[in-house]
Amino acid sequence: MQLLKRFGYYLIGLALGSVAVLFFWKNKNVSFDYGMDARTLKSIRIKKRLFSNDVKRILATKKIDTSYISQILKNGDVDFGKSKARQKPCAEYYITGKDSLKNMSLYVTRCDSTSTIDKIFIN
Repeated sequence: MQLLKRFGYYLIGLALGSVAVLFFWKNKNVSFDYGMDARTLKSIRIKKRLFSNDVKRILATKKIDTSYISQILKNGDVDFGKSKARQKPCAEYYITGKDSLKNMSLYVTRCDSTSTIDKIFIN
């Protein structure tokens, strides 16, 4: 019986602790970027974003808002097979959109302080 009481106390404490942690994390802007895609996209997002002349022209002619690009850089998939992640001094990444933006892809060059959107592919 003593073991069952201890196990019950443990479960009650675990439940209360979990609720407390969820309550505190809900009020903060916490992100868990542990995957390869998430870390790559975050490192691109936090750098100063530049656009090549070709991309500026495509954005103007197709009337594409930069919020679409921001959405792809937040939720997109990095295709490491088409990317040159270990290229020095600036790595290059091929990023495809998800859901409603799956017809758009970006080719991004990430340097030390800047991220340049080099190409946009629209299918």
